[in-house]
Order: sequence, then structure tokens, then C-alpha cells
Amino acid sequence: MGEIAYDLYGHRLTARLPANQVPKHVGVILDGNRRWAAESGSTSAHGHRAGGAKIQEFLGWCDEIGVKVVTLWLLSTDNLAREPKELSALLKIIETTIEDLAATKKWQIHPVGALDLLPTHTANVLRKAQTDTKDCQGILVNAAIGYGGRQEVVDAVRSLLKEHSASGTSLDELAGMLTIEHIADHLYTKGQPDPDLVIRTSGEQRLSGFLLWQSAHSEFYFCEAYWPNFRKIDFLRSIRAFAARNRRFGI
Repeated sequence: MGEIAYDLYGHRLTARLPANQVPKHVGVILDGNRRWAAESGSTSAHGHRAGGAKIQEFLGWCDEIGVKVVTLWLLSTDNLAREPKELSALLKIIETTIEDLAATKKWQIHPVGALDLLPTHTANVLRKAQTDTKDCQGILVNAAIGYGGRQEVVDAVRSLLKEHSASGTSLDELAGMLTIEHIADHLYTKGQPDPDLVIRTSGEQRLSGFLLWQSAHSEFYFCEAYWPNFRKIDFLRSIRAFAARNRRFGI
């Protein structure tokens, strides 16, 4: 299918999307950068740079259809155990990607993850991006870096315990009053809507702990394309599939 045909197909898909069935929050597991690079005879770093370059394009597609929140999983806590040279190169690419996103002044950048596990420079880049974009009116972009779903729940419980300890609440009292909302209010994404749709590229069909708590009622869409090859058509198909589902929020 040629470029013109793709554009026409994309316009048709967009026109047919019910305005009231566009997800408010889309989570994305940006998978396949290294495999894309390997299959094209390039380095992992080249794959990660290509993946980073895709993000602005993707956010533009989300802008077009009215998505309000996007969570991008760029680096997991497991990734922090990679070989130091590879990890250092990856972190530099992530830093550049975040700086470039912030420089557009189009979107609000919100770091999501255990910043204390990241190198100081990387954590500072994330904090600066958040400060520099706090008044932007566009999509809220959660940059999940040094993120793990289990780690998030642990951090939420730790924060909850510290808060109630400081106010003099005993453990027995806390146990008696604890609700789902208490945990939710201490997550990295507190105050945000849970993701309606979670997309994973590269053909893998698992969540790997992504938004473990928040995705309890999410719809999932798995795409065969590696992230650098993810096209607007693929995105619109995921939105069309989401719109066609009957969300019952139960078993």
C-alpha cells in the first residue's frame, strides 16, 4: 500500500471513530527497539534513538483524536541491571528524548518511576522537564523511567505508612481503615484516570508489570510491529478495536 493510500485509509479510520469512545488515557509499552535494530544490521543504540524519535509523532496522533493522558514505558527497573555500557548509552538517549519533548512546549511531562534508582543526572533531567512544562496545556505525558509495577505498589504502601505514622495513626487503626483509594492516592499516577487502553508493540503479549495496579480494567492491544515501525494506521486500528469493545469492568 502506497503512502497516499495509507493517508486515505487513515482519514477514513479517523472519520469513523466515535468521538465519545476515544480513550482518555493510553499506556504504551514501547517494545522492539533492539530487535528492530538487529534485523536492520544496526546497533541497539540506533534502535533506541529511532524509538525515541517515534514518540513525538505518536503524541501528535494522540493530539489529533483527543487523548488526554499518555503513559510511555521507556525504561523498566529490570533494565537498570543491564550491562553498564549499554545502560549508560540508553540513559543518554532517554535524556535527549525527554529534553526534546520538553523543548516543544506542547505537552506536560510527568516522571513516573523510582527516580532514586536512577543516576542523578537522569533524575535531574526528568525533574527539569516536569518543571519546564508544568504550565503546558497539552497531553499529560507520563514518562515511565526506572518504572516497575511492583516497585510502584511498594512505594505507594511505604508512602502511605509514612504519612499515617507522621499523623500518629497506629498500624491497627490503619489496617482497619485501609481502602483501595488509600493505595491509589499514593501511586505515581495519583489523581489521573486509569488507562483505558494499553498498547504493546513487537508482538509480545504480556504486560511485564506495566501499570500493574492501574490496568485492572484496561483494554489491551498487541501489535506485531516493532516500536520504530509503529505507524499511524497501527495506532488508529488500536483505537478502532478499543471503540468496538463492550467494556463491562468485571470478569
